[in-house]
Amino acid sequence: MDILITEAFDDPAIDRLDADHDVVREPEAFKDPARLKELIADARTIIVRNQTQLTADVLEAAPHLIGIGRMGVGLDNIDVSKASELGIVVVAPLDANSTSVAEMTLALMLNLARKISASDRKTRTGGWDRKGGTGLELSDKTLAICGFGRIGRKVANLARAFGMRIVVSDPFVEADSPALAEFDAELCPSLEDALGQADYISAHSPLTPETKHMFNAASFAKTKPGAFFINTSRGGIVDEQALVEALQNGHLGGAGLDVREKEPPGEPGDLESLDNVIVLPHVGGWTKEALSRTHSAVAEDLDSLLKGGVAKNFVNQKSPKR
Repeated sequence: MDILITEAFDDPAIDRLDADHDVVREPEAFKDPARLKELIADARTIIVRNQTQLTADVLEAAPHLIGIGRMGVGLDNIDVSKASELGIVVVAPLDANSTSVAEMTLALMLNLARKISASDRKTRTGGWDRKGGTGLELSDKTLAICGFGRIGRKVANLARAFGMRIVVSDPFVEADSPALAEFDAELCPSLEDALGQADYISAHSPLTPETKHMFNAASFAKTKPGAFFINTSRGGIVDEQALVEALQNGHLGGAGLDVREKEPPGEPGDLESLDNVIVLPHVGGWTKEALSRTHSAVAEDLDSLLKGGVAKNFVNQKSPKR
């Protein structure tokens, strides 16, 4: 087969692939590792989102695979190093949904600052609590952006329009980076330094062994009392139990979470019970515009690879093995 699709996608760009390629759709295959290996053994390319786990052993079972199309920006479900070793191109249009995620970040900040969801819930049940709905302005507040890549920089640009001061924590950003000057942002020497200054904290880090639980009891203890924490990147960078404790004891003022350690998280727990927490089902990048850009970019790149061409949105360098 030319293209294996192991999750549900509904987009004209994906449907158009049927005209030129042998496409097999099994949107539940990600739930069955044995079935996934069986299918991928005959595939030349595969399209996934974040549920399909393309581990080293799965990729080893795919002798004909030349390309992986990732619908989104997170790569923690793909062993990119193994893919490179095997000569498999990994395609991920990293900038396709950055505007959508950045806008969602600001939406969560505004919601928390003005208590929009909490006031809505009270008013719908007959309340009219104007005093309880007293909120805060974003203007003149400090925003710590943890991870200053594409999305972090777009968040900085939007936050500046609200008159916010921007501080940055990112081990890969140099003090003389033009991006800091562009967004009038200050680079902090450590994550703890950024957290200690921030009224709002926005996480934009990938999930790697180094970043897992980077936001934990120790780091939350360093935050400014009453600060708001927003995560639209990856749930695994946060120790959720530590976050719950920091919210319950009042050290954090609130949290806006689009991502979770386990997705879906299962039965409602402590986070869902807190009035100062907003929980969303990982929809930061799910706008019509972002999905269309992502689907089109992946479809075009895989079509090109299958026809002997190159991919524009590759995120790895393949070896000459394949």
